[in-house]
Amino acid sequence: MQISSVSTGAQPTASPEKAQLEKVAKQFEAIFLRQMIGTMRQSGGGEGIFDSSATEQFRDMSDARTADTMAEKGALGIAEMLLRQYDSRTPVTPAAPTPGKGA
Repeated sequence: MQISSVSTGAQPTASPEKAQLEKVAKQFEAIFLRQMIGTMRQSGGGEGIFDSSATEQFRDMSDARTADTMAEKGALGIAEMLLRQYDSRTPVTPAAPTPGKGA
C-alpha cells in the first residue's frame, strides 16, 4: 500500500513560522547538548599520553557532531518541549484545495 503525497483540501499545513521554530528548537537542543558533552568531557580528569591540541580539536568536532545527531533525533526532548510551549503562538494556514477534488 502506497501513501500518496497529495494533500486533501481539509488538512492544514505548517506555516513558515512553525517550520522556522522547529529548526531553531533543534538548534537550541544541539547547543545545549554540546555544552553538556563539553562539561562532561572536562570533568574527565587528567591528560592522557596522546592528548594534544590536534586530538582535542578532533574530539570537539566529534562531540559537536554527536550533539547535532542527538538533537536531530530529539534525544532529550528539549526541542519538542519548546515546540509545545510555542505551538499556540504560531499560526496554522489551511492548505489550498486540490483542483478537481469535490468541495
